[in-house]
Amino acid sequence: MRYGGNTTCVEVRCGRDIVILDAGTGLRKLGQSLLEEFPRGQLNLTLLISHTHWDHIQGLPFFAPIYQARSRLRILGCEGARQSLVSALTGQMESTYFPVPFSQLPSNIEIEELKEFNFSIGHLLIQAHRANHPGLTVGYRLFSPDGLICFFPDTEPRLGGDDREMLDFVRDADVLVLDSQYDRAEYKKHTGWGHGCVDDSVALALKAGVKKLVLFHHDPDHDDRKIDRRLQHARALVKKQRGELKVEAAREGMIITLGGGKK
Repeated sequence: MRYGGNTTCVEVRCGRDIVILDAGTGLRKLGQSLLEEFPRGQLNLTLLISHTHWDHIQGLPFFAPIYQARSRLRILGCEGARQSLVSALTGQMESTYFPVPFSQLPSNIEIEELKEFNFSIGHLLIQAHRANHPGLTVGYRLFSPDGLICFFPDTEPRLGGDDREMLDFVRDADVLVLDSQYDRAEYKKHTGWGHGCVDDSVALALKAGVKKLVLFHHDPDHDDRKIDRRLQHARALVKKQRGELKVEAAREGMIITLGGGKK
């Protein structure tokens, strides 16, 4: 598998600031790599949660740094769909589901529900924006000295990308990570589920002047060949519009350097 396996987890580096976007199962490997990279000293991390659906929080109990007393983790997000953010995150570590209770973790963890949708983390200026997805779900815009990142892992862009507020929020982004789960035929059967169509994702990115679009939230029933075809289709749509938008499909281990290239 070149494209998938883990659920949502993206790491953003800005100088010494380390920000993690969502706590899906990808958080497990990230935790291992962070401890290997920083074997000593205090490890300061911030985790932004888009929403508390299972695939976006289930990696937290397997995140190795939370079992290290030297780790400091600040978790920010909106309230859960039916309960507080604290309850949603700690509840999955109750004895019914997990052997180690949250209260016994040796690390320093702060969980805060967002009161303001504009805040800063180190050198990053961050804004949150409501997503079109069941429950209380947000996407994030991260301003850094090197560029602008927008992250909407779960959202359903309007047909043809005609959403003025969304367009304004992602306008001129250097990188837009956007839910693009379905093709047009699949989307007709799943309208209202809160996930996007590739055609609408491309249309939104083109209208907003985005530089790079990353197709995200791959359907677990889609294999690598289908994702490849989806990517080819997206690039063909850009070519048809004579746009300059670059399109990639998110994959494990992908690194994008703002102001530089991709590796």
